[in-house]
Amino acid sequence: MTTPTWRISSFSGSNGSCVAVADHEGAALVRNSNHPDRATLSLSPGAMAAFVDAAKAGEYDDLG
Repeated sequence: MTTPTWRISSFSGSNGSCVAVADHEGAALVRNSNHPDRATLSLSPGAMAAFVDAAKAGEYDDLG
């Protein structure tokens, strides 16, 4: 098994609230970059696309 290559959005800034993502073995992995040793969420490409579309549409704006 290979090690995922994690990426953090350039929009994250320096406030410490970052989500890291990796495209790994056909899945989209998501984790809290502040706690990389904790659980990682694994999403299918379709589920990740739906999540990103919902975020772009503002569906999670009330959570912040």
